[in-house]
Amino acid sequence: MATKRQTTMAKLQRERKVQEKRERKREKKAAVAAAKAAGTYDSEIGLQPAEPEEATPAD
Repeated sequence: MATKRQTTMAKLQRERKVQEKRERKREKKAAVAAAKAAGTYDSEIGLQPAEPEEATPAD
């Protein structure tokens, strides 16, 4: 009879990173599709940020 081996933390972390990467890729593809539909996508430049980030003054 075969024994069940416990999954190591390293394997769980690798799998989680792969899932997160796939999710980011899906989000990016959805953003590109939405930008193309809105007509704001330039294939040479890529996605344009919706709002420019403002620099916060350093104290």
